Amino acid sequence: MPRPAACLFDLDGLLLDTEPLHARAWQEAASHFGRPLARTELLSLRGRRRQDCVRQVLGWIAETNSHPPTAPELLAVRQPVAEALLVLAKPMPGAEGLVCRCSQRGIPMALATSSSRDAVALKTAPHPWLALITARVFGDDPGLVAGKPAPDVYLLAAERLGVNAQDCWAFEDSPAGAQAATAAGCRVFVLAPLDLDAYQRRDLYPASAELINDLGEVQV
Repeated sequence: MPRPAACLFDLDGLLLDTEPLHARAWQEAASHFGRPLARTELLSLRGRRRQDCVRQVLGWIAETNSHPPTAPELLAVRQPVAEALLVLAKPMPGAEGLVCRCSQRGIPMALATSSSRDAVALKTAPHPWLALITARVFGDDPGLVAGKPAPDVYLLAAERLGVNAQDCWAFEDSPAGAQAATAAGCRVFVLAPLDLDAYQRRDLYPASAELINDLGEVQV
C-alpha cells in the first residue's frame, strides 16, 4: 500500500467519541421547542458545521411550531448542554495509536473538522496526544468557503500541508464528511457507526470509501 503524502483527520466521532454527546445536546435543544429529533435526523447532522446544523434544526422545528426560536435562542439551550458533555469525551478505539504512528513515521497530519476553533480547544484539552496534529482547519476558519459535504475543508487542509489532496488519506465517520473527502479526491477510510448494518452503510457512504471498524486496523 503506497505511503500517504499526509493523513487528514476529522475529529468528532473519529478521534474523539463526541457524536453521542452532540446528538444529546441537539435532541435536548430541539425537544425544548417541541420537536424531538429522529435518529436519522440526528445522523444527518453529523460532520456538519454548527451554523449549518442550526439552520437544519430550525427548519425541522418550524414544521411543527408556528413560532420557532431564533438561532441564538436555540443555541442558548444547546450550548450549555454540549459544553458540559464534550469535555468528558473519550478517545475512539485506536485513535491515539494511529496519530502517534503517523507522528513517529514522519507522515504529515492535519485536522479537517467542522467544529469551531473554540470548540476544538474545549474538546482536545484533556487529550495531549492531539497536539501532535499541528495543522488544523476549523469550521469557522476564515479560509473555508463551504462546510462538509463540500470538499473545501479537505482541500484547504492539504494545501496547508503543501500536498495534493489526491495523495492524502482522509479519515471520517459521518456521511457528510466522507462525501467531502471523496469529492476532494482523497483516499477515504470511514469509521461508520457500529449500529448500522452493511446495507445502511453502503447507502450512506460513497461507494469508494473503505469501511473500517477500528482505527487500529489502518497500517501507515
